[in-house]
Amino acid sequence: MAKTSSGTAVMTLPTDTQILITREFDAPRHLVYKAYTTPELIKRWWSGDRGEVTKADVDLRVGGKWRYVMTANGGFEVGFHGEYREVVPNDRLVTTEVYEGMPEGEAVVTHTFSEKDGHTTLTILMQLQSQADRDAVINSGMEGGMQEAMDHLEQVAVSLR
Repeated sequence: MAKTSSGTAVMTLPTDTQILITREFDAPRHLVYKAYTTPELIKRWWSGDRGEVTKADVDLRVGGKWRYVMTANGGFEVGFHGEYREVVPNDRLVTTEVYEGMPEGEAVVTHTFSEKDGHTTLTILMQLQSQADRDAVINSGMEGGMQEAMDHLEQVAVSLR
């Protein structure tokens, strides 16, 4: 399993078609989950330091759709969307994820929230369709933005105490 990360979240590559991200938060999981799934809170963390979230649509139910859009610091728009396949509040989300700039590369993403002693570990497993898709995600610079977003997510979750 190759390790590629340099920040507070650990990113590894368990297989040729997977990206695994693990990050611990200094907040209980119900607050991390709330920050992760509530549109007005998503707008506070999802873009990291790379722009401003202009849309965070969440229909948090199996079969429900989600879509996040940001205006990046360079003035261009970046959008992602998908569908909820599994929703277990405060515990697990399984979604599809499509980067609108690469619509043929749908991923299935499993988000698991676990808590120990008031700290939450968020594990995100992205299953992509091919190694080329996985490598395209990695080479897009996603790790830097993800690290920033995870730091902001922790700040938002802690602010909910």
